Amino acid sequence: MTAARAAGTAADCGPPPGRPGSRLRPVRGYASGKEDYLARLRKIEGQVRGLQKMIEADTWCPDVVTQVASATRALQEVAIGLLNDHLSHCVMAAARSTPDDGDARLGELAATIRQVIRL
Repeated sequence: MTAARAAGTAADCGPPPGRPGSRLRPVRGYASGKEDYLARLRKIEGQVRGLQKMIEADTWCPDVVTQVASATRALQEVAIGLLNDHLSHCVMAAARSTPDDGDARLGELAATIRQVIRL
C-alpha cells in the first residue's frame, strides 16, 4: 500500500456517484494502479475479440472454451485486485474514521463479494 493510499480518509473514497454525499471526483482505491488495470482490461478485450474471430472461423469447441476460461480467469483476477484495493483503501479508511462508516463499508464489501462469488 502506498503512503498516499494509507493516508486516505473515508471521505476520500466517497459513495458511488449519484448517492447522497457523493463528490464529483472521489479518490478510488484502485487509483494508484489505474494504468495497470486499464492495460489488463485492454488485454482481456483483445482476448474477447480473439474469441469472436474463433467463432467466426468455426474453431473447434474445446479450443474456444479454453480461451473463454482464460478470459474469465483474467477478469476474475481484475475483480480480486479491485476488491483488495477497495479493502485496503476505502474500507480501512472508513474503519479508522468511525465505527458506523466502517460497518457501512464492510457491508458494501460483503455485498460485492457475494456478487463476485455468484459469477
